[in-house]
Amino acid sequence: MILKALYDYYHRSGDNVAPLGLEYKEIGFIIVIDKDGNLCRIEDNPVKKLVAKTNGRTGTKSLPNHLWDNFSYVLGISNATIHINDEGLKPEKEAEYKKEIAKNVRNHSAFLEYINDLCSQYPYDEDLKAVANFYISNKDVLSLLQKADNWDNIKKNFTKNISFLIQGETQIIAEKESVLSYYKTDEGKTDFSRICVCLVTGEKCQPVKTFTKIQLGKFSDTKLVSFQKNQGYDSYGKEQGNNAPMSKSAEFAIAAALKKLIDYNSHNKFTVGLRTYAFWASRKNEVNMQIEESVYSLFGWEEKDNPDSKLENITQIFKSIYNGNKPIQTDDKFYILGMFAANKARIAISYWNETTVKEFAGKLLLHFEDMEIITSGDKRPNYCSLYAILKAVSLKENIKENCPPSLPDAVVKSIFQGLPYPVSLFQACVCRIRAKQSVNIVHAAIIKAYLNRLNDNNNNKKLDIMLDKDNQNQGYLCGRLFAVMENLQYAANKQDTIRSSYLNAASSTPSAVFPTILKLSNSHYSKLAKDKKGLANFFDDQKKEIIALIQDFPNTLNLSDQGRFFLGYYHQKCHRDNKEAEE
Repeated sequence: MILKALYDYYHRSGDNVAPLGLEYKEIGFIIVIDKDGNLCRIEDNPVKKLVAKTNGRTGTKSLPNHLWDNFSYVLGISNATIHINDEGLKPEKEAEYKKEIAKNVRNHSAFLEYINDLCSQYPYDEDLKAVANFYISNKDVLSLLQKADNWDNIKKNFTKNISFLIQGETQIIAEKESVLSYYKTDEGKTDFSRICVCLVTGEKCQPVKTFTKIQLGKFSDTKLVSFQKNQGYDSYGKEQGNNAPMSKSAEFAIAAALKKLIDYNSHNKFTVGLRTYAFWASRKNEVNMQIEESVYSLFGWEEKDNPDSKLENITQIFKSIYNGNKPIQTDDKFYILGMFAANKARIAISYWNETTVKEFAGKLLLHFEDMEIITSGDKRPNYCSLYAILKAVSLKENIKENCPPSLPDAVVKSIFQGLPYPVSLFQACVCRIRAKQSVNIVHAAIIKAYLNRLNDNNNNKKLDIMLDKDNQNQGYLCGRLFAVMENLQYAANKQDTIRSSYLNAASSTPSAVFPTILKLSNSHYSKLAKDKKGLANFFDDQKKEIIALIQDFPNTLNLSDQGRFFLGYYHQKCHRDNKEAEE
């Protein structure tokens, strides 16, 4: 299903994806030459160009790309070329660099041989002749580069791709239609003799041997479909791609679609920690494009953006779709694909969901409703993004290093499928509150959302967005009471030491802590009453109102009621009457 959905997306995208045999590749540097092959300059302006598809290089064999490649192939240099002559180079490093230089020689020789072969086949092509003359005229390429104005930038980026441009022209040679027509694929060289049925299209085909390499995360050679030889994947005499036969055109379409979805500038993906999520609708129309852009606005950001500025408009889009006010076809699908690079060889699928566009809109609206919470200040958001949720429960708020690997997938599944939020999210939230000894807006939203979606057999009251004076859960009441006494202490002494000293204990064993806090609050009341009798009475009335609802301070609170304690504490701290009384 995943492969078919990607295949359909390729054909849905039209001119926005590369044709068969080509791909959009970032060319980091351009060697500008005149028609005689003389060097004019080297430009460093990274831009994506439509060039011949990357060769599937494996092992030690040197396979140059069609008139573009990295510095090792095009110019025969790499970091080792610079470092080999460094003073004080360790012997083991010297051996490593010499090995790399030998590889550069092989790669560059293969590229030159490829250029010469093209020139012999197409002797009247002026562009090819100019490139060949460049190599004849410039034997010491390194010296030329070192004289360039942008040498400092060049020597830091030898892994980037480089190609040629004729002075005065706008198209690099590798993207010219005439030159692309010279590109010969390896079709017909495969050793597969069987004709199979393509698992994507259902048509008879000669299957591809291996899947196209894709850049995901820090790995540049991962594959979505991969079968290692002699590693337990072979069956019935089949090897590699014959285990999951795909035609060349289907395989190319799937790889091109996935590359487009997870491209650096794509608005059809978001990343959380080590996970990458791609999403798309089955049809390309105005409504589906709006929902794709809305999902990106909500999830495809980190700290540099603020989705809350667009939240009202996004909510209206989802409501219009769900209520039928926006025209959609009932069989329009929405897909979410979660991936991570398990190793440099293959992509691991961590999440997959297929639903209708209308159902998806309903699930997002439910998430908005569950996560809505009162703000603790006029400029604080009332929507919690996926990034903010995971950041709030991660140690030192570092998602990549400290967020549990399985948590992003579990939270995404809850949001996109309307399932209960994972207990691991709730547990991590309570742990972070205890560690920080404070409850922020995201913590409160997580607690409210988790407990309200939980199938609670104890018939506990649904938690509200703001302070609920009718909620008589003992944990919730204890949290409210603690907040009142903290407010009282701060009004009297301009400090809130009871929070750092007693918050954690009060949330788990109220009966052991609250008698002590109540005694302290009496002292704070007496001090405040000397200067602000009205304010002191305000807090005292709040305290008495809550105590009247507490039957007996519980000996212990279970984890769910500890969450209600922290939410009651947060609600009471944000309560509007507090600000009015202090004013």
